[in-house]
Amino acid sequence: MKLTNHHNLPQTFVNVIQRPTYSKGRSHISATELINSPRIVQLKQQHWDDLEQDASEMVWALFGSACHQILEHGKDEHHIVEQRLHTEFEGWSITGAIDLQEVEEDGIIISDYKVTGSWAVMNQKVDWVNQLNIYAWLVERVKRQAVKHIRIIAIVRDWSAREAKTKEGYPQAPVVTLPLALWPFEEREEYVRKLLRSHSEALLSRSLEERLPECTPEQMWEKPTSWAIQKQGNKRASSVHETQEEAQRTFDQIKDKTLYSIVERPGERTRCATYCQVANFCDQYQAYLKEQNHE
Repeated sequence: MKLTNHHNLPQTFVNVIQRPTYSKGRSHISATELINSPRIVQLKQQHWDDLEQDASEMVWALFGSACHQILEHGKDEHHIVEQRLHTEFEGWSITGAIDLQEVEEDGIIISDYKVTGSWAVMNQKVDWVNQLNIYAWLVERVKRQAVKHIRIIAIVRDWSAREAKTKEGYPQAPVVTLPLALWPFEEREEYVRKLLRSHSEALLSRSLEERLPECTPEQMWEKPTSWAIQKQGNKRASSVHETQEEAQRTFDQIKDKTLYSIVERPGERTRCATYCQVANFCDQYQAYLKEQNHE
């Protein structure tokens, strides 16, 4: 991948970004890749030398790495930090690096540090639950020690003291501990097996030069088209509807229709449009764009 610096960040930033410390070693797949879209994983491998990323897009990831290194100095005697575990399963070599394991008499508490926004804390990501359950599976499978809790330690990069006082559900401190649901071991293992089947299918398709399995709406962070009833002068919609017919029925019940209108909110694939590194190489997304542009 080629690193660009279109915003002229200081060279020290660029140098650090160009010298990554992460490596999954000889493993086939990491826990974070495992929960990712198989199509994205294969396209990244296929087009790695053609990809570009600007240094400005990696600043928060760099900040996250720095926080991890600083927090290593805060460990206690019963803490294990930044331990990478490997296991062989279903013909795959799987790895995962666990930020913090607190070893207690009755089991291990797994914590993962996330430098993230307040919105993510208030709307916890499903991927967090999936990732940490894979870590728990790795610990119990490799170390033969019970895991009793999994949690996210969120460092809220946009935290605001004023928002904390006035906004319902807003994090009350810039560092928040978020307990997550721990699945039974058998459920975790079946989840890993299911993911591996999807990645195996994508790997085979790429090897045979066949079309890759498509991303799901969830993987694309897809927002369907909706219709809003909007009052003149208001930024927020009075109501939002999944179909134009539903919106029309609601609109028909309004007495003074001159004050309101029906506004179409076009759907979008948020990840594809903004956050996917391989969107330009993805035939699924390119076909979607052509459809949207009525080509």
